[in-house]
Amino acid sequence: MQFELGPLVSGHSIKNVTDLDDRHQIAFAGLFGEMRYLLLDRGPSSPLAITLSAEPEWRRIDETSGTHVTNFELELKLNADLELIKNRLYLGANLLYEPEATHDPDHVGAGWEKESTGGISAALSYRVVPSVFVGAELWYLRHYDGAWFNTFTGDAVYLGPTLYVQLGPKMFMTAAWNWQVTGSDVDDPSARLNLAEFSRQRAKLKVAVEF
Repeated sequence: MQFELGPLVSGHSIKNVTDLDDRHQIAFAGLFGEMRYLLLDRGPSSPLAITLSAEPEWRRIDETSGTHVTNFELELKLNADLELIKNRLYLGANLLYEPEATHDPDHVGAGWEKESTGGISAALSYRVVPSVFVGAELWYLRHYDGAWFNTFTGDAVYLGPTLYVQLGPKMFMTAAWNWQVTGSDVDDPSARLNLAEFSRQRAKLKVAVEF
């Protein structure tokens, strides 16, 4: 079992975007936690490992507009990775379910807006030196109104590189950068990308210390 806790910081640079106020800010955005449980460990008789993770988040800044909101998310993942070449090449896959609820205090009388995202991913990671892995991942995501996949609103496909660096015996860094390569929006069938529910790019950088 592994537990993580940390702050969220968001940066916005918005100018002349339809339906969004101009905004330039960097602000404390909230808190996140992560709990990981190893269901199946890799060993001499099996090259497969399976992990279940839960990542709750509280946000006070809207990710798209930068306005003040109250937002709760719970990202649930089932992760499997397979050792293709011993201590060298790995194949990974994820199943994702992420319900979310948001309340905008500027909309008087508005309730909680609920939505959910489901997805699947595949990735390859290669050990270039003992402490560094480089790779690539492909994500397919579907967005729904409602917390339980109630009404489908659109999907998106992301592709990009990944990096893992072991900085010390108890410290590591992970990074990933994804671009939306295609997508669909139920409200705009002619769109080549889905920028209503998904961002054009996604990036994640994490530095962790174990104790």
